[in-house]
Formats: sequence, C-alpha cells, structure tokens
Amino acid sequence: MNNKNTGILATIAAIMICGCPGLFLCLFGAITAAGQGTFNDASLSPAVGFALICLALLLLLIPVAVAFFTLRKKPEPLQPPQDLPPAS
Repeated sequence: MNNKNTGILATIAAIMICGCPGLFLCLFGAITAAGQGTFNDASLSPAVGFALICLALLLLLIPVAVAFFTLRKKPEPLQPPQDLPPAS
C-alpha cells in the first residue's frame, strides 16, 4: 500500500470516528443552545449547548487536519546543480 492509499484510509477512518459524531453533536448543541433541549424531562442550559457546539467544532477539525497532513504533496529536498564549474 502506498502513502496515498494510507492517507485516504486514515481520512475515512477519521471521518467515521470524529466527523460523524461531531455533526450529530453540533446538531444537538444547536438544539440545546436554542432552549429546546431536554434530558430526562429536565431542560438543559443554553450554556451546555454552546459547549457542545465548541466540542463539535473541534471534532470536525480532526478529519480536516488528518486529510491535510496525509494527502498533501510533500516538498522534495532541493538538489544542488550538478553542472557548476569547480571553485578556484
């Protein structure tokens, strides 16, 4: 397996592990921040919703970072020119 395949697999795994829960957490946080969220017949504070949205944004950044660092084209090291005359 070459590096591009490994990067694609790592990105898909990060999306499944962090991206999908992040989307659902963002939705639940938005509902809670709007004042509509309840848990066991008790209303949740909007501050909990805002905290969930922040956590969701962090979870959504993980797959983006994994994709960037694994799929980017790495710069090749500079090679000195071979046709230089000898220094005198």
